[in-house]
Amino acid sequence: MGCVAVVIGISCLFPASWHFSISPVGCPRILNTNLRQIIVISVLAAAVSLLYFSVVIIRNKYGRLTRDKKFQRYLARVTDIEATDTNNPNVNYGIVVDCGSSGSRIFVYCWPRHNGNPRDLLDIRQMRDKNRKPVVMKIKPGISEFATSPEKVSDYISPLLNFAAEHVPRAKHKETPLYILCTAGMRILPESQQKAILEDLLTDIPVHFDFLFSDSHAEVISGKQEGVYAWIGINFVLGRFEHIEDDDEAVVEVNIPGSESSEAIVRKRTAGILDMGGVSTQIAYEVPKTVSFASSQQEEVAKNLLAEFNLGCDVHQTEHVYRVYVATFLGFGGNAARQRYEDRIFANTIQKNRLLGKQNGLTPDMPFLDPCLPLDIKDEIQQNGQTLYLRGTGDFDLCRETIQPFMNKTNETQTSLNGIYQPPIHFPNSEFYGFSEFYYCTEDVLRMGGDYNAAKFTKAAKDYCATKWSILRERFDRGLYASHADLHRLKYQCFKSAWMFEVFHRGFSFPVNYRNLKTALQVYDKEVQWTLGAILYRTRFLPLRDIQQEAFRASHNHWRGVSFVYNHYLFSGCFLVVLLAILLYLLRLRRIHRRTLRSSSAATLWMEEGLPAQKPAGTL
Repeated sequence: MGCVAVVIGISCLFPASWHFSISPVGCPRILNTNLRQIIVISVLAAAVSLLYFSVVIIRNKYGRLTRDKKFQRYLARVTDIEATDTNNPNVNYGIVVDCGSSGSRIFVYCWPRHNGNPRDLLDIRQMRDKNRKPVVMKIKPGISEFATSPEKVSDYISPLLNFAAEHVPRAKHKETPLYILCTAGMRILPESQQKAILEDLLTDIPVHFDFLFSDSHAEVISGKQEGVYAWIGINFVLGRFEHIEDDDEAVVEVNIPGSESSEAIVRKRTAGILDMGGVSTQIAYEVPKTVSFASSQQEEVAKNLLAEFNLGCDVHQTEHVYRVYVATFLGFGGNAARQRYEDRIFANTIQKNRLLGKQNGLTPDMPFLDPCLPLDIKDEIQQNGQTLYLRGTGDFDLCRETIQPFMNKTNETQTSLNGIYQPPIHFPNSEFYGFSEFYYCTEDVLRMGGDYNAAKFTKAAKDYCATKWSILRERFDRGLYASHADLHRLKYQCFKSAWMFEVFHRGFSFPVNYRNLKTALQVYDKEVQWTLGAILYRTRFLPLRDIQQEAFRASHNHWRGVSFVYNHYLFSGCFLVVLLAILLYLLRLRRIHRRTLRSSSAATLWMEEGLPAQKPAGTL
């Protein structure tokens, strides 16, 4: 079968006479064109294809990164379990020792070189050893136990520092800051004993270790500082100090302290924290708006509860200036509250018995009926050689009513527990995380940890309190509760549920329909210590040093400052230039081709008429 002639015309940019043809006789010629035309067309096609694929790759790569940046950032924090690369010279280290009342713990942190943007904080994370475990070590007893023998403190803390020295590369020791921060146990010591302990640390540690350790690096911090550090650490892990990137992110308008006359700035909404331990309860949250005070006395109290600080590396930049309210309430922890409650019912029962001549609660046959204990459970209170026998009635509502006076609320506006000043909270645009007892109360027994719902919580608490103790014990023996829940938790779950509810809703005045509380043990599967916030705050000026070093290097090596993205743009620009040059070349060829065609046509016409060909005009 013979080949049919096919003519493919390309008339957009190419000369009209350019075409490909297939010979009708046996197809001996594939292309009826010269080699130069083939090369030009091939180069143009290759350039267009390469440019197209470059654009597609860049768009897919950076478009996908833009869309998924938030998810990838948080995923990186969740899966931050890789061993720290100690061979990387660009990794920096920092050490914080938390000297608590029962013991001391050392935390080693690390971070890469700062990215050079003064608006960004250091990306600080816990260092992980070769087995991917956090570099943390704890020793007992607490440092306050050496109050009468401060000369032994350096020996006491040396194992922790040796542990850190083994993990931090030797070449990095001299530039690794070491902070020794003491909390509750040291606060109760006389100032002279605190000073003696700190002086021993400041004198002996530099002799045996090369860490960056100055006088300001050893300190007894206040409860307010500890609360601020905890607030910083949690919000850092949540990514609340980063820039707004998505339209659906919660934001807040902030009046920067000290610049109330200027316009408010809009930035990410930070999260508040609630922490109820065994002895105390603490609340901390940002106060974005300028607050007013009912009296000069209230203003004076507020000054001790409001902390204003700049997390940014440049004191002249106000983007990371925060005003945070921090209040700690001693005696309002779960165990301390139960002790206060028992002291009250013991004293009241003994007094009533004396006045009425009764023996209520003094024998097992006539126990005191306690609404805050599970139904039919038996318990005892022993004080001053006397025993008060209790039997639970499991009445959650009556328990709440009984413990309400322990909130020590006043009729003054803007007050919370114990009548302490509390700035207003904009509940519709707020978010809080509840730790320790807030989590244990909702999760250990009731299995409701996470998003808090007051209606569901009260129903579950009522059902638990009204359940007979024998049934609760049977469920416990069958392993139906959290693995770390013990009999002490089961016994006082009813009381602590009521206490947590009252502290949250009556003490701190959160509405019953509040839905933005998350009870948690960890944030993104990581236990967030206040020490993370401490090192973030205390190293906040280090990025400025890195930025200055980068600027110095850039002034000597400009080519090193070109990023990967800009290289792609340069690459695409070069292709556009090449493509334009090819197009101009083809247009020029087309004009030459047309001129040649006109000349050849004229010559043909003269020849057909039998006349000699005319020379072009202007030819000499």
